[in-house]
Amino acid sequence: MNWKTFVALLRRDAHVARRNAKALLMQTLFQPMMFVLVFGRVMTTSGFMPPEYKLLLLPGIVAISMVFSGIWSVAMPLIAEFQFTREIEDRLLAPMEIEWLAIEKVVAGMVQALVAGLIVIPLASLIMGSGWQEVLAQPLLLTILAPLVSFLAAAMGLTLGCSVGQTQVGLMFSLVVTPMIMFGCAYYPWSALAKFPLMQKAVLINPLVYASEGFRSALAPHFPHLPKLVSLIVLVGFDALFLAVGLRQFRKKAIG
Repeated sequence: MNWKTFVALLRRDAHVARRNAKALLMQTLFQPMMFVLVFGRVMTTSGFMPPEYKLLLLPGIVAISMVFSGIWSVAMPLIAEFQFTREIEDRLLAPMEIEWLAIEKVVAGMVQALVAGLIVIPLASLIMGSGWQEVLAQPLLLTILAPLVSFLAAAMGLTLGCSVGQTQVGLMFSLVVTPMIMFGCAYYPWSALAKFPLMQKAVLINPLVYASEGFRSALAPHFPHLPKLVSLIVLVGFDALFLAVGLRQFRKKAIG
């Protein structure tokens, strides 16, 4: 493993991310912030929804922002590099194993997902008028969850970016990302599906469920949520699964 090359690639991706920071933030944070403003502020202040809903909503918004940011920051450059700019051919000449090129993409995506989370938590709290004591009730659990969720997002981006063609990007977001968000227990707790037992069991294959429920146990522990240990264990499992599949797809696409 050539660490100098690995760090150099990370620095290059960081430079590109800084150059495109405004566009990236708009793409990944605009929609979640609109949900925060409408449902967390307007609807609760107007009395159409209970004031407690804003605290229920915050963990899901954090999970969506981190997952979407991680997926976008890894999948979209990979699709472009493999099928449009062919920049990946230059990276493959680097003195390091193919798998480490993919891992570098995952690390870069993790950083961007973590940054998105760090921005969303205070910004959403400010918009909704949530107290910092409530939001940061369990900082240790939050610091464990954040890397797991950011790794999940980046690994999913690696898998999707190496599996989807450039002409299928719209289809990917329509058939994969949008259903994942809507059925990811971001806007409601998993227990709210108790009256729909079939759906309640089906959504358990959605990794966003465990990200949302995990953040809910850390940021709003007084609301119903999955057991913390369950969320953590399943997130670790999904991290390993998507990394393994993503590495296999990356190698297949790189040497194919």
